Amino acid sequence: MSKEITFLPEELIVSKTDLKGKITYSNRAFMRICNFPESALLNQPHNLIRHQDMPRGVFYGMWQALQAGNEFFGFIKNSTSDGNYYWVFANVTPDYVGEQKVGYYSVRRVAPPNALTAVADLYKKMREIEASGDKTTAAKKSWQWLNNYCQEKAGMSYDAFILNHYQSFRQ
Repeated sequence: MSKEITFLPEELIVSKTDLKGKITYSNRAFMRICNFPESALLNQPHNLIRHQDMPRGVFYGMWQALQAGNEFFGFIKNSTSDGNYYWVFANVTPDYVGEQKVGYYSVRRVAPPNALTAVADLYKKMREIEASGDKTTAAKKSWQWLNNYCQEKAGMSYDAFILNHYQSFRQ
């Protein structure tokens, strides 16, 4: 049975990737929390830590934002090397050297536990959409559903919804 791994609110999990999402840097907090040594992380795809409960649509939306040169915020459930999991509130931004985009920079904070109830329900619906559709378009459809939900139920964009949700539960 897997258990949730927690970390302190003042801790930041930091990583960098190249343009294809391969890890080029990980801080000590990242290595400790995901329980991977640096040698097992470097040059590996960042989705090495992706948890099976995460809808692919969230990552579809993240890549859409990043490829457009925008930052992405989201609640993410990750796996550890020993089968446990941890939740984060992630901020992923393009990483530039001068004018050239060279990769992505991610800073993850503690996800407020009270914020995760609603997020888990939304992610469950997204996974249902993905399971019932064509695999080639499932991630895009679930991301569109989430964006429509934010607009129709909350009256705001996904970005505004997710930031407001995080802020309203932050301790």
